Amino acid sequence: MSLPIKFRLILLVLMFGIVAIALTSGALAYQASLIPALRLINPDDLVKILQSAKSEKPLMIQVGSHVLYTQAHIPGSEYIGPVSSESGLQSLRKRVEPLPRKRFIVLYCGCCPWSHCPNVKPADDALRAMGFTNVKVLYIPGNFGMDWVEKGLPVAKGD
Repeated sequence: MSLPIKFRLILLVLMFGIVAIALTSGALAYQASLIPALRLINPDDLVKILQSAKSEKPLMIQVGSHVLYTQAHIPGSEYIGPVSSESGLQSLRKRVEPLPRKRFIVLYCGCCPWSHCPNVKPADDALRAMGFTNVKVLYIPGNFGMDWVEKGLPVAKGD
């Protein structure tokens, strides 16, 4: 029993469409641009908080590569590693597990252009799923070098 060629072509097109939608939706899960603007903080606002004597200082967590962290990072930030991997996500969860759920936390990466970052959205999603309510993600549109270091904002180097 052979199906008519027209019917087989329609089935083939539908299958490719379903696969394309599945792949696209999976890729979108890691796009930083899906993080709501209310959960973002820009570099200038973060620096003001860090330099203010009155403000609560956030726990700053870098969720990018170790190479980038050793080259330049925000003073006082902690290196967790890329959370686009399960081991990175586990390290993040382990680090924050004992903290009060209202703790002010700032996540940042800066590995690549914002819309391509594979790390900040999974990190933000993980902390929200754990019940953290005071999490901000540092908005770095280009990369950490261009949007932080080259602007003369405070940096530390090494581990």
